[in-house]
Amino acid sequence: MVASWLLLAALSGPVSDLSTVPHAPVRTRQADEVLWIRGERLIVRPGVELENAAILVEDGVIVAVGPDVAKPEGAREIQGTVICAGFVDPWSTLGLGGRSATELGSNAATRTVDGVDPWRLPEQREEALRGGVTTARVQTGIFATVGGLGAVLRTEVGPEPRIVLEDACINATVGITRAGKQLDPFDRVNEVERLTTSLEKGRKYREDQVEYRHELEEWEKAIAEKRKELEDDFKKAKKKRDKELEEAQEEGKELKEKRYKEDKKPKKPRYDADDEAMARAAGGEVPLVVEAHRVAELRGLLAQTAAFDRLRLIVAGGTEATYVADALVERGVPVICWPTPMGAERRPEYEGHDLALAGELDRAGVEVLIGSGGGPEARDLRLLAALAVGHGLAPESALNAITLGPAKAFDVADRVGSLDRGKDADVLVFDGDPLDTTSQLRVVVSGGRVVIEQ
Repeated sequence: MVASWLLLAALSGPVSDLSTVPHAPVRTRQADEVLWIRGERLIVRPGVELENAAILVEDGVIVAVGPDVAKPEGAREIQGTVICAGFVDPWSTLGLGGRSATELGSNAATRTVDGVDPWRLPEQREEALRGGVTTARVQTGIFATVGGLGAVLRTEVGPEPRIVLEDACINATVGITRAGKQLDPFDRVNEVERLTTSLEKGRKYREDQVEYRHELEEWEKAIAEKRKELEDDFKKAKKKRDKELEEAQEEGKELKEKRYKEDKKPKKPRYDADDEAMARAAGGEVPLVVEAHRVAELRGLLAQTAAFDRLRLIVAGGTEATYVADALVERGVPVICWPTPMGAERRPEYEGHDLALAGELDRAGVEVLIGSGGGPEARDLRLLAALAVGHGLAPESALNAITLGPAKAFDVADRVGSLDRGKDADVLVFDGDPLDTTSQLRVVVSGGRVVIEQ
């Protein structure tokens, strides 16, 4: 990220290099404290700010927000210039162990939480916390055609991963370079088709399940009705049978009795974990994040998924997304941008990479999220947002792109992303504007615990 720092310096003046700030050690988890955090400027959420206001934190949750929030006796007091919610990285592999992050053999049912290693490179998570990232959407199989179920995790270091949401999305890629191998245009188009075929299989799988449950309900109802009928008519039927048996014996004939035959029970569809996972995406239960860059893949993806009216599509990367901005707005598809400087060694799909992408998409009406590009370097998230602002993204949109926007996209806005009452206390205390690269992040609170003081 050296180029990133240099360019930020050129744009914003002196850059406060966090690596030169004396670091206090990350605090170990202790009993929840009552915190009273007051700031000259309190950003409740992007676009909603209070002056000279405070928040009160009890049991890890924000219980009060406002200018008149009094400090309870015994509460720990924290003062700052600007206070905002902890940052949320929507595109990360932070904390994944071994080959989980880059595994190409992942499938739709692969669970990211199974690959999280709390003991792997804890310094990366500590640096992310020092950068203000308290939560991240972490994804296994980041380069796989289908990478499986992503999770939203807390960045905080501990003996166990702190899970906010286990099943936050299904991840997929189309047309990207894998293991140094580039795909030709036909292969890239075929990947879009294979992805939509998997979605269709998932939808058909879910339809079969619904049909089975309906048929089973009807069968159970019919059986219950028939059994009740037999019980009600038992005595009458017994007398009739005895009479028929007597007549048959008198005539020297054999009585041929009618046997009751139940309707065949419906057959349960065969369980398939991958189809089950894709069914959840097709039905809108979880979003589908697809890394796609070139305009051909983006147009194909939007066209071929149009029939899935419940699909919650999110594009990651979107290097040439401005060409399909109108379609993205119409479908309500957010784009996760990675506004980082790239040199000559960039992957082929990033050939058209432009630091102005986030700003151009935002002005076109596309919801923009900002992520750290699918790697473990979440610590740079604030700097990436600042860089996007330097290239035309509105500051309010940039702050939304790393707080409430990702939280909403991945269904955790009821817990993180803003400083509203009732949410988890993920709080950042700055001595200046959060997106001013000369501002220092002084205190980080994660889930109600002070984890960074610097």
